[in-house]
Amino acid sequence: MRVSMDWIRDWVDLPTDVTAREVAGRLIDAGLEVESVETLGAGFDGTVLVGRVQQIEVLTEFKKPIRWCQVDVGAAAGGVRGIICGASNFAEGDHVVVAPPGTTLPGDFVITARETYGHTSDGMICSERELGLGEDHAGIIVVDPADETTVGQDATDLLGLGTEILDIAVTPDRGYALSVRGIAREVATAFALPFLDRTMELVELPAPSDAAQPWGCSVTDASVADLFTLRRIVGFDPKAPTPAWMRRRLIAAGMRPVSLAVDVTNYVMLEHGQPLHAFDGSTLTGTVRADRAGTDRSLITLDHVERTLDPDDIVIRDDSGPIGLAGTMGGLATEITGDSTDIVLEAAHFDPAAVARTVRRHRLPSEASRRFERGVDRVIAPYASAHAAQLLLEHGGGTYVGMTAWESPFVPTVIAMPVDLASRTAGMPIDADIVMSRLRAVGCEVDGDADMLSVTVPTWRPDLTDPADLVEEVIRLGGYDVIPSILPAAPSGFGLTREQRLRRRVALALAGTGIVEVLSYPFIGPEDLDVLQVTDDDGRRNAPLLANPLREEQPMLRTTLLPGLLAALRRSLSRGSDDVALSEMGRVFRLRKGQNARGVVDPPRPGVQERPGAAELAALEALLPDQPRHLAAVFAGHRERAGWWGPGNDFDWADAIQVARDAAAAVGLELTVKQGSDAPFHPGRCAQLSAGTQLIGYAGELHPRVIAAAGVPVRTCAFELDLDALLDHAIDAVPAPLVGTQPVAKEDLALVVAGEVPAADVAATVREGGGDLVESVRLFDVYTGPQVPEGAKSLAFSLRLRAVDRTLSAEEIVAVRDGALALAAQRHGATLRGS
Repeated sequence: MRVSMDWIRDWVDLPTDVTAREVAGRLIDAGLEVESVETLGAGFDGTVLVGRVQQIEVLTEFKKPIRWCQVDVGAAAGGVRGIICGASNFAEGDHVVVAPPGTTLPGDFVITARETYGHTSDGMICSERELGLGEDHAGIIVVDPADETTVGQDATDLLGLGTEILDIAVTPDRGYALSVRGIAREVATAFALPFLDRTMELVELPAPSDAAQPWGCSVTDASVADLFTLRRIVGFDPKAPTPAWMRRRLIAAGMRPVSLAVDVTNYVMLEHGQPLHAFDGSTLTGTVRADRAGTDRSLITLDHVERTLDPDDIVIRDDSGPIGLAGTMGGLATEITGDSTDIVLEAAHFDPAAVARTVRRHRLPSEASRRFERGVDRVIAPYASAHAAQLLLEHGGGTYVGMTAWESPFVPTVIAMPVDLASRTAGMPIDADIVMSRLRAVGCEVDGDADMLSVTVPTWRPDLTDPADLVEEVIRLGGYDVIPSILPAAPSGFGLTREQRLRRRVALALAGTGIVEVLSYPFIGPEDLDVLQVTDDDGRRNAPLLANPLREEQPMLRTTLLPGLLAALRRSLSRGSDDVALSEMGRVFRLRKGQNARGVVDPPRPGVQERPGAAELAALEALLPDQPRHLAAVFAGHRERAGWWGPGNDFDWADAIQVARDAAAAVGLELTVKQGSDAPFHPGRCAQLSAGTQLIGYAGELHPRVIAAAGVPVRTCAFELDLDALLDHAIDAVPAPLVGTQPVAKEDLALVVAGEVPAADVAATVREGGGDLVESVRLFDVYTGPQVPEGAKSLAFSLRLRAVDRTLSAEEIVAVRDGALALAAQRHGATLRGS
């Protein structure tokens, strides 16, 4: 929200020596975020004058239209000056703004008399952008005759050059600050000055005329709006210009002036915080109603986009159908044009959640929707529309016809608050009188006794709903900097926890292999799980739903890390990275048995004055879903690029498995690898990873359908592990490998087993059967073909044998071999190949 200091001074009688930066400091102390203090026309130095165009000669010998103008800037400034100008939006007799030679414009542009287009241009006729007043460079500034300027007059004050502007970032809970009214109230409170709420002063309008009838209005669905009003003006002059003072304030606020009717609605919205919309009455048919879209399917909005309506969208309609998205944007068919003489002003109070959902569905944020989403004053709609009607009649003429309104009963919010709650929350004494005075400064009505206050919340503060909100107001008006800061004493002798140390070891191990760790949003949608080919009965579909999702497409908390990693992979590839390896370590969320995806309606809310008790903590924990930590990674492109050293190597399913094994090895675990099958992996290139008998996760190549749906390169590989389960089996201190000094004996063992027997199980059996002398077992060949029985396979293992204190004898080597073969035959029906 951008607001000029002169606009604030219209509302608050600030001392003349108070600067914009001092105001900004006070507002920051009160909890508002003032991003910057700007000066309109910063960099301007010198003089700009009002000049009268006496004569215009069009120079036709150039490629673009050039005008040689004779402009009278007053005898004191040299009388009539010849100036070259390329704009064509002015005529002889108009008053314009002239920068004489010697003036410095924003951007360090010094005006001089110079030869151009065959003439000496003795100054410049200025546009808004050249003076740093706005972005309009289509034409020069033509002074409004209503300003009653004189030739040679200094135009600095007329244009507002040097006006200071506060740029305030308004947080979602402070919608009232999206208005001059709200900011001025904060300024008055910060400087302990009286504040007169001019919004609630109903302006005097002419008696309604019987020249036409007020336009009828109603609300079909009461959940859409609780207040809906229409005012009508006929005989309006569509060519009437917007007054210069209003244009200046709109430009300072960052808005582009359009026409008087549109500018007035924007001006009143900025001043009072109430969005308005103007319809062309000649295009309306029947009663204007606020309603849901229902069976209506489309609407062309003011931006010329045809939008497909959702049945839950809130719309404004007449007998012809939808004519606007309520609280968001009007429809093209009823827009105000350059010929509109029948103005129908709409002012309403729409449901914030309904507006927010409509905006997100259509990705159509607007100045109006920003205010409705954050909460608009429940009662000011008729006051704001009366002010707008007054401005339209004053500057555009016409006849006031009257107003129609629909309203549901209004019940003010009343909050019971213990007198000492603010003191207990802040951890410092705050007198009851101070509590009440600060609440009254906010606009609350306060009654009660020495123990309990009854606080009636003002209509412009819909964000105040419970005692904690009132406490925040009391504390922020006193200044957050006065709250005592006491750091808790850290217990001595403690560093990282066991889990933190182990997670760090895993992260370092992955980083050491060249994998980049990322952090993605923990939100997914049903479409993300569809991409992964997750079936309806899969536990990953059992996700908690968010009450207020950032995006309608992702209303759930993630149950797997892969959607976020695949999105990060796509972004990396789109930005020119060809070879990508990404990992993420984070929580996933899965509902427990019996839990509702939408949570509970009224959860317990412990107080903030003391630590919750064990029973309260247990009750809160019971409401939460399971939140295990997972570890996942994705791989695409080259693992090793081609070069002088030879051909490159692509990432494949074996790399994904090995990286997962390396992560486990960092915490002293050796994972058991078996063939597996799980979405989203390729059924023939997927490994099931286990620690002992517990399943830890899966690794391998993604299914081709998943790759196509996700938009990632072919052969993309991934893994995902349950990190908490992995760390449960971890070894705190990984023993150093034993480096033997005795010679190693090597034996190869080829065993024939049934085709469905996992190689990992056979390898474990060979190691166990061989006894303590077996240093390692490595599978180096798998054979199926005519040399083995049908349905069987040959597994060839390389065994390394070593004793710590001696050289192995031939008899010991044979005994190891026979023991391994015997146990493999017993458990798996293995036979020695070739026997």
